Amino acid sequence: MSNNTSPARAAEKPKESFGEIVRTIIYALLIALVFRTVLFQPFSIPSGSMKSTLLIGDYLFVSKYSYGYSRYSLPYGYLLPEGFLGDRLFFSEPERGDVIVFKKPTEDETDYIKRLVGLPGDVIKVRQGVLHINGEPVKIEKVEPFVEARTTYRSQACDPAESTPRICIKQRFIETLPNKVAHVVLDANGPNAPSDNTSEFRVPQGQYFFMGDNRDNSQDSRMSLGFVPRENLVGRAEMVLISSEGAFWEVWKWRGDRFFTWIN
Repeated sequence: MSNNTSPARAAEKPKESFGEIVRTIIYALLIALVFRTVLFQPFSIPSGSMKSTLLIGDYLFVSKYSYGYSRYSLPYGYLLPEGFLGDRLFFSEPERGDVIVFKKPTEDETDYIKRLVGLPGDVIKVRQGVLHINGEPVKIEKVEPFVEARTTYRSQACDPAESTPRICIKQRFIETLPNKVAHVVLDANGPNAPSDNTSEFRVPQGQYFFMGDNRDNSQDSRMSLGFVPRENLVGRAEMVLISSEGAFWEVWKWRGDRFFTWIN
């Protein structure tokens, strides 16, 4: 029986296998790029401004399609000219109470995550720590306090009357917005912190008003952040994928109870 496989043909096979590997890698990178651009973007929580809804060390999925697409939907989109893709493609109006990732208006490369409380045309004011929307206070209900160990995080303000040198306590409330969206907010300093009494803000058309759930520890629309243009929205925070109190490889610090939890 003769062998029809010549040495030349046998030598070609490794080249074909290498080419297949390269093509597979390219296809995988393209799929990942499309996934990140069109569908979901990973995001990690670097600060405590959204406690106790989101904790430092939470890793999230953010849906890019929720509000349509702008230049900020693209990787490094802040480098593109203003108005690229128009105002937004396939725009869908966000809802009050959504937790949203957006680009800071004055620093286009910086991501922020806050809760949307003011829609275009709304009048927003905070009085003695209570959010007022269009002249009406939102409903709040006090629940058990939020307790955590004291750390060196700058955003960790604590209730001075109830905290200890090792334990940080913040008063916790359920806040219900006019569209019946209920969520948790924290109050560390009582109703007389600088951000607990504001002037009146009238939200312009095409812009939004955001606040952090950790009300005494959030740089948001009440202060230097100001209003956020529609174009700056990146996407809606959907789910905490994983969570860790330390470095990701420190598996003993993983917060398993937060894995795969929906964000409210």
